[in-house]
Amino acid sequence: MADMLRIAAAQLNPAMGDLCANADAILRARASVPGADILVTPELSLIGYPPEDLVLKPALVAAAEGQVARMAAVTADGGPALLVGTTHRDAAGLHNGYVLLADGRVAGVTLKHDLPNYGVFDEKRVFSGGPLPEPIPFKGVRLGIPICEDMWTPPVCGHLKDRGAELLLVPNGSPYELGKEDRRLALARARAAETGLSLLYVNRSGGQDELVFDGGSFAVNPHGELMARLPDWDEALVCIDWVRGEGFRPGTKTMPDTHDEEIYHAMLVGLRDYVGRNRFPGVVLGLSGGIDSALSAAVAVDALGADRVWCVMLPSRFTSKESLDDAAACARMMGCRLDSISIEPGVAALDEMMADAYAGKPRALAQENAQSRLRMVALMGLSNTFGHMLLTTGNKSEMSVGYATIYGDMAGGYNVLKDLYKTTVFQLSRWRNENRPRLGLGPNGPVMPDRVITKPPTAELRDNQRDDDSLPPYDILDPILHALVEEELSAADIAARGHDPAVVARIERLLYVAEYKRRQAPPGVKIGQRNFGRDRRYPITNAFRTS
Repeated sequence: MADMLRIAAAQLNPAMGDLCANADAILRARASVPGADILVTPELSLIGYPPEDLVLKPALVAAAEGQVARMAAVTADGGPALLVGTTHRDAAGLHNGYVLLADGRVAGVTLKHDLPNYGVFDEKRVFSGGPLPEPIPFKGVRLGIPICEDMWTPPVCGHLKDRGAELLLVPNGSPYELGKEDRRLALARARAAETGLSLLYVNRSGGQDELVFDGGSFAVNPHGELMARLPDWDEALVCIDWVRGEGFRPGTKTMPDTHDEEIYHAMLVGLRDYVGRNRFPGVVLGLSGGIDSALSAAVAVDALGADRVWCVMLPSRFTSKESLDDAAACARMMGCRLDSISIEPGVAALDEMMADAYAGKPRALAQENAQSRLRMVALMGLSNTFGHMLLTTGNKSEMSVGYATIYGDMAGGYNVLKDLYKTTVFQLSRWRNENRPRLGLGPNGPVMPDRVITKPPTAELRDNQRDDDSLPPYDILDPILHALVEEELSAADIAARGHDPAVVARIERLLYVAEYKRRQAPPGVKIGQRNFGRDRRYPITNAFRTS
């Protein structure tokens, strides 16, 4: 019986469906900690998380079983055992499982009991829940392994304690959202206190489509002491010693990101992995001289490097010299390529083409939107020709109220600002001008002129246009939107906070009628609790109003 276990916590970034590469990464991690007793990997570390309907393919499940057998065989060398997240089939169905590989074989299996089916999660669609899990013996220590959601409520950990578990190892695929790190730590401390057991929480890092995973794995002892903490966002591998009767001994502790830094890193990591794993050579985007495109370009440069970011200015007769100068300054400060392609020939051709069809009808809105759509035609042409992914630049405030042109500025492959309200765009732009993110590949110092942040926002689709011609100022609009979207409050509840009831009613109507546009928007990084996409699923045809 071992009185001490040296546990290697492997905070990995598995690639969805790349089973061989993920298995190789686990084995490389194992080889780098020869003195460890066991290596703990995140939830579904072999498959990727969340796998969605991919796991309904029998061929994938069979391939996973083959990789598990390959990794198990490696453990016959007497080195560290492995705890690996993978699918598991039995008579009850397909499970989100976790296997202990030791001494050349599968030495233990446990199954996720509580399957989350809220927010971004829909595991009940593809997995069957397992029974309340039993501890797995390893070197005389009874390991309790609650998988991710199994830790968020007391029953599973309590059952494991009752069945003799001496230590809780919690594999996770826990996506990032603002404030979630504090909730994880609070829940882990609660489970440790309730059971009297030390707890190791191992989360994954990296991006998977709209979701990003912030890592931040940690170890706590029963009285709540934080004994080790892995870095945010990076892959990491740390050995932590657990001693019977003592718990975890002190290990490395990294500091968490600041509020603005964590949001910026979420966008950076999401874009980096989306572009890299979909094998794009880089990104192309329209750089207008405004704050949204400037911040999008800055995130892209920090994620990919300036040589993989191609900015294009697409001026019309309404584009001001100030915008031209600001776009050029942004590109210069970031060190990325900037080309200019006038859309005026296209505008003239479209006006001529549609003249008879529009005869006698108001044309102003159609002509404004045509400019936005012509810009996307040009940018998609560059994307098709050179292979760069088109990065779109709309923010959550615009997406909420439909202040965006479908098949125009909404077109693209990915959007790092999709879950950022406009006020947060201003906040992060100021932060990036004063700070270089730890993982950033971009320059030190400012990345955009201060004027880009301070000037009134405008789409420049007509003379003297400003956003606040059509919308309330963003410092009024954004709190209303937050209350409608994140908090699901009624118009009356929002008005009771001091907002004009007529303004609230108008914004609520705009939010609902723009649903069809959001359904056709590209994916983007989830930041808050209710992103447009996986979190918030509203009907397009919807007559309900609270005002």
